[in-house]
Amino acid sequence: MLVNSEPVFVAMLGILSRFVWRHRSALAPVSLAGIAFLASAVAHVRYPHAWVSLIVATVVIGVALGIPHTVLKRSPAGVRVATVLARTWSACGMDRPTERAYGAVVVVVVGGWSALAISMGPYTRPLPAVWLAGIAVCGIPWWLHRRRRARVRVERITADWPTLAESMGLPGSRIASAVADAWGFSARLRLRKGSTVTDAVGRIPSIESALGMRAGSVRILPDARRADRCVMRVVERDPHAEPLAWPAPAAASINRPIILGLFEDAREVAVSFLRRHVLVGGVVGSGKSGIVNVILGALAACRDAVVWGIDLKEGMELSPWKPCLGRLATTGKQATELLRNGVAELERRARILTTQGRRVWEPAPGHPALVIVIDEYAELPEEAREYADSIARRGRAVAVTLIVATQRPTQKTMGGATRTQMDIRICLRVRERRDADLILGQGFSKQGWNADALTLPGSFLISGPEHPNADRARAWEVTDDAVIRHVTDHGARRPRLPAPAVAPSEALSTPQRPGEGAAGTSATRAPVAPEAALWAALRRAGAGGASVDGLMSASGMGRSWVYYRLREHADAGRAVQLARGRWRAADDQGRESGPGPAGPTRTRRARRARRRLRPPNRDTQ
Repeated sequence: MLVNSEPVFVAMLGILSRFVWRHRSALAPVSLAGIAFLASAVAHVRYPHAWVSLIVATVVIGVALGIPHTVLKRSPAGVRVATVLARTWSACGMDRPTERAYGAVVVVVVGGWSALAISMGPYTRPLPAVWLAGIAVCGIPWWLHRRRRARVRVERITADWPTLAESMGLPGSRIASAVADAWGFSARLRLRKGSTVTDAVGRIPSIESALGMRAGSVRILPDARRADRCVMRVVERDPHAEPLAWPAPAAASINRPIILGLFEDAREVAVSFLRRHVLVGGVVGSGKSGIVNVILGALAACRDAVVWGIDLKEGMELSPWKPCLGRLATTGKQATELLRNGVAELERRARILTTQGRRVWEPAPGHPALVIVIDEYAELPEEAREYADSIARRGRAVAVTLIVATQRPTQKTMGGATRTQMDIRICLRVRERRDADLILGQGFSKQGWNADALTLPGSFLISGPEHPNADRARAWEVTDDAVIRHVTDHGARRPRLPAPAVAPSEALSTPQRPGEGAAGTSATRAPVAPEAALWAALRRAGAGGASVDGLMSASGMGRSWVYYRLREHADAGRAVQLARGRWRAADDQGRESGPGPAGPTRTRRARRARRRLRPPNRDTQ
């Protein structure tokens, strides 16, 4: 503030001081040179022999800064010294070799010139000329350094925030701390009492305008500890502008996390896929196939995971991975058989765990996990979706899981159980904000999960136990050549599952018709124990039929399993439904339709049974 009675000299001194303080970072080389000049002049008069100690200190500090750590690591003692130096310089903000080299040059120039100035006097020629040249030579890298300019910009935004907050609609907020990085900066905001992160999310366009940033450059993330605080992430330079080359994984285990790509701050997107169902959603061209390829590439390197694939686009997407897939279905019928066998494998594992007294299936090369990848889930037949629904509800404990890719996972296309059981949600670009709620869950878009703002193929948001925040990421780019090399390396060493007890083509005709034996036209292999017990209970049912609960007790299986098998028997004309929840076998001995399996009464009752039969959406096993 200028006062009329204040001397001009004092006013000019105040203006100059304010200018120096505001530009203190840019004037740092000049300030350091001035301090060195004055200190040398005083030492030349009072401590003329101090130049010896200064030379020793200069050499020690210069070597500590400039020596490459790779040279030190050639010996065991050097490894420890390099570790200490790396931690020390990292704490000082000099974690890069080029920055340490620049610091070493500055130390040598300043220390060497000061030693000469103490010995000879700072006004002795040519020391003044060298002093000016040193300011220019050592100052240019400092002035051009990106991190210094970013830090200055963040400091000014922090100082101006109270004024900016009024114009952006967040009055009373302030920046508690801020950190600049290679692509922008992150600031921790303290909101006014009564404000929440939802208020800050709604003001994102105003924040971008007040800071003078491009649209879509600001992200607001909640603070896990307090509701009145949040983290503001400003991305000035998009780190995902260029595709990310895929680092093909080596042999691994499904027990380890899979790296899908990188977040904007260079953190790896690590996700555990063991006993977790996965939903991948996004519009056409958003990069769903790229995400699926990354997952398949990681699973193909696992020695304790078998992968089955369903690709109803005639195998166009998954066929390059066929050598690494245990099975690949490309038609609706094949998809139904594959998922039916998945249910059979699930039940086989459940029986093994029951026999052994265990509750969880631990994957190993001898008994691997089973992962079923489904591309374009909405194209599955209705019967296949019912089997997928059963796997979604019952497959986690026995390590039988689903990875589903689709465009709009609505309740109609996916059903209730399948969609709600997806633990990991990967949302790529969508056209409307409400579509993000379909993939991630209701209300996510209001909390800052703006998938409609994603622009690049492969950019995604991920929601899961390890990733509760709306951090943007981009998946690795898997090229066709990389797929060929990866399949060649791992295709011959894939684990295999034991042959199913019921072949896919025989699943609907396992029980024999009454009166037929080994010589009958429809004789098949002996059924497994639950199938045989269910069929025997249907045969023993009296005129009133057997209840579903009784059939569950007889077979030892759950309600959904019983309903699925009843539907198979009804479709084949082997069983009829007498009333709601009452069933019995439709044999050829006068109990139902008369002379044979083709009788008209039997055919009509079988049709009515198929229309009435609706498996429930719950499992009581």
